[in-house]
Amino acid sequence: MSPLARITASYTPRFAEFAFEAAFTAAVDQHVAHLRDRLEAGGPGLVPEAPDPEALTDYALGFLDALAESDWREPVGHDYAVCRLTAISWLVRRHDLL
Repeated sequence: MSPLARITASYTPRFAEFAFEAAFTAAVDQHVAHLRDRLEAGGPGLVPEAPDPEALTDYALGFLDALAESDWREPVGHDYAVCRLTAISWLVRRHDLL
């Protein structure tokens, strides 16, 4: 399974939390914006362009490696990593990158 598929399978269920966790929704939105900037997927139009799947995969692999090196464990709530992984999942789903 690809890294993007693995992340999406794990973090898409968190989208349900958007309905009752406004702070989580806002944090994920900020992470999506940062990822778009980082991957240069913003574009001048009103509808942002899809990120390059290879660039997003490379980023995701590096992020997962950093989490593994720090011995990160998913918390019950929302930390930086959960927000970032949920944002990656959102981009994958929004742009049908699988």
